Amino acid sequence: MTGTAPVSFTADDYKARMERAARQAAEAGLAGLLVAPGPDLVWLTGYTPTAVTERLTLLVLAAGRDPVLVVPTLEAPDAERAPGARALTLRDWTDGKDPYAATAALLDTDGRFGISDNTWAMHLLGLQRALPGTSYASLTEALPMLRAVKDARERELLAAAGAAADAAFEEIRAAPFAGRRESDVAADLAALLRRFGHSQVDFTIVASGPHGANPHHETGDRVIQRGDMVVLDFGGLKDGYGSDTSRTVHVGEPTDEERRVHDLVREAQEAGFRAVRPGAACQEVDRAARAVITDAGYGEYFIHRTGHGIGVTTHEPPYMIEGETRPLVPGMCFSVEPGVYLPGRFGVRIEDIVTVTEDGGRRLNNTDRELVIVD
Repeated sequence: MTGTAPVSFTADDYKARMERAARQAAEAGLAGLLVAPGPDLVWLTGYTPTAVTERLTLLVLAAGRDPVLVVPTLEAPDAERAPGARALTLRDWTDGKDPYAATAALLDTDGRFGISDNTWAMHLLGLQRALPGTSYASLTEALPMLRAVKDARERELLAAAGAAADAAFEEIRAAPFAGRRESDVAADLAALLRRFGHSQVDFTIVASGPHGANPHHETGDRVIQRGDMVVLDFGGLKDGYGSDTSRTVHVGEPTDEERRVHDLVREAQEAGFRAVRPGAACQEVDRAARAVITDAGYGEYFIHRTGHGIGVTTHEPPYMIEGETRPLVPGMCFSVEPGVYLPGRFGVRIEDIVTVTEDGGRRLNNTDRELVIVD
C-alpha cells in the first residue's frame, strides 16, 4: 500500500484556526489563550519544537490582536520555518532574561486566560508571579470543542489513517495466533502500522482469553491458546492525524456463548453508529449502544464510555458518554466502541472511527465486524 502524499496546511489555514480560537475564547469570557508545545500548538501553528525543555515557548492569542509566539532565541530559526509562522509574530527571549516578564507584556494584567492542559506547572506559576491579578482555566475545560469539528483536509487525513489501520488488520488476521505471545502479535501490529504509513504507534493492545476482560490490558507474555477470544485495539498517528480501531478475533471455533456475545457487541456498535446525526446529543450515541447491551442482560459488563474524539491526538473531545449534551456537528470525528467484559473469561470490543455528515455518519474503518476466526 503506497498511499497518497500528506495533505499540507497553509499559513492561511493556521491563521483561520488562530482567529477562530481567539474568537471562541472571547465568546467564553476569556481574555485570551496561552498555548504551550503540544497538540494544540501543532494544530494552531504547525510548530513542534525539536525538544521541549524548561525554556518557555508559548503562543498568545487574543481577539483583535495579532498572534504572538514567545520562543527561546536559540529555537527561533526552527519556529520561523513552521508552516503557520507567517500568520503570527515571533518574540524571542535570550537565556538570562525573564521570559515571564516578556510574556506578561502581552497579557491583560487582570485577565482570565485559557491555558493548554500540558503547560508545565513551572511556567504557569511563573506567569502568576509576573501577573498576580490573572487567573487561568484549562483549555479543555474552557474550550472543549476547539478542535472537535474537522475541516475537509483533516477528515481526509483521518480517513487515510483509518484505511492504514484497516490494512494492518487485514494482514494480522492472516497471521498465526495460537502458540505466540501477545507481545509478538503486538509487535507485528506495530510494524504493520508503520509499514502502512504511521509515523507514531500509540498503542497495540492484544488481550487474549481472560485478559480480554480488561479494556486497557497491558500486552504481555501470555501465550495465546486455541479457544481464546482476542481483543485487538491499535492506533497511532499518520501524517499527523490519528487512527484507532478495535476488532475481536477468535482462535479456532468459538462457543455458542462467545459468538452470541460478539454478535451482541456488533449489534450495539451498529446501534451507536446509527444514532450519529447532526443535532443529536453526544450522549445519544452512548445510550443507543448501551441499551442493546443492557437489554440483553450484560449492562454491568459494559464498563466504559462508548466513544472519544480523535484528531491530532488519538483521544480528545467530544466524548460519547451519558451527561454529555453537546450536539453533534458535521465534521466531528470520534470512535464508537462498545464492549462486553466478562471477568476471568473473555472480552469483546468493536470500534470504528466515525465522522458526522450532513445527514448522518460515515465510518472511517471498514474491516469485517463479524467474528473473525484465526489460526
